[in-house]
Formats: sequence, C-alpha cells, structure tokens
Amino acid sequence: MAELKLLVIYPRPTDVERFEKLFLEEHIPLAIKNFADQTKIVATKVIGYLDTQAVHRMTEVYFPSFEALNACTSSPAGQETIVHAEAISTGGKPIFLVAEEEVFSMKARTPAKKRPRSVRTTFLNGAEKS
Repeated sequence: MAELKLLVIYPRPTDVERFEKLFLEEHIPLAIKNFADQTKIVATKVIGYLDTQAVHRMTEVYFPSFEALNACTSSPAGQETIVHAEAISTGGKPIFLVAEEEVFSMKARTPAKKRPRSVRTTFLNGAEKS
C-alpha cells in the first residue's frame, strides 16, 4: 500500500547557516509537536545537483490517511507550522505537495541465469587442475 505524505521542497536559502539553524532547532520540533497524526518525518538535505535546480531541502511528513493529513494541515497548529516553514524559507516560498509513496524492493528482481562453466585453477607452483 502506498504511504501518504506531505512533501515540502525548500529552495536554496539566502543564508544557508541561518536556515539550517532555524530548520533544525525550531521548525522540526514544531512540526513534531503540531503534526500530531504524522507517523514519521524525513528531512533530506540536497548536497549536489544533476541539473541547475536550486533545491536545498525536502521534508516528507507521513500520515496514515488523507483525512489525517487534511485535518492536521487545516488545524491552527498545522497552519502555524506551515506559516513557520514559509517564514524560514528565505530563498523563496517552499513548495507543498501531497504525494503517495511507492517502494519497490530490489530483491524482487529475477537473478540472471548462471551459465555452467569449466573452472581451471592455476596453483602457485604453476600446476593446473581442471
């Protein structure tokens, strides 16, 4: 089953050190307190780019249902958290998305068939064995 999450994408701030301090010391504790129905929060810091996008952080706040997400974000405490996210985002307004996450296991791949092969071992003394 896909997990539901609120995804917040922060543009690169004008003062990275100040943003990080506010984000980690104020915003994350506020989100943990105010988003009561969330099941987990994952904060990702972008350290490199494959193109020219200027994203600094992405935060994923997971919820058990759309109703829980909607109730949380529309509550006074949820609105306080959203306003705070906008206030600390000095590089522009953050983008708020509602998304479903699907996880695909790499273990589900079918392994390639192994071809039988002959093995020839060469020992240190130069002798060979097949």
